[in-house]
Amino acid sequence: MTAPVPYVFLPGTAREALHFYAGVFGCSVQLHTLGDFGRTDGPPEAIAHGVLSDGPITLYAADATGDQRALRCEGMLLSLLGTAPPDTLREWFQKLAEGGQVVDDLQGRSWGATDGQVIDRYGVQWLIGYEADETS
Repeated sequence: MTAPVPYVFLPGTAREALHFYAGVFGCSVQLHTLGDFGRTDGPPEAIAHGVLSDGPITLYAADATGDQRALRCEGMLLSLLGTAPPDTLREWFQKLAEGGQVVDDLQGRSWGATDGQVIDRYGVQWLIGYEADETS
C-alpha cells in the first residue's frame, strides 16, 4: 500500500515553497504553470502542479486559484518520526524552523524518544523525531 502524499494549495507561494523544501530535503522540483496547462483561472505563471521528487520526501503543491482555499494547517501535522538518521532529522528541523516558528523544541522525552514540532514559513506543521536507540 502506498502512503498518502500531502498536496497543499498555497497563496501564490508554491514555487518558492517547493524550492525551499527541495533545499531542506535534498529533492528535485518539477513545476507546471497554469500557462503550461492552458488554464486561465489565474496568472499564467502561477503553479498549477508542482512536486518534490528524487528524495526522501514526496510533496505536491500548487497555487490556490479561483475558489480554492490556501492552506491553513490546524489540527494536523506532517510526521517525520524515524524517517531518517537522527543527524538528518535534526538538520531538517533546523532548516524548517528558519523563518518559521518552533512550537516544541527538538528534545529528549521521558519515554526515551526525541521529538519536536515546527511550523515552517509556509504554515506547514511538522513533527520530527527519533527513538533513543537509533544511532546517528
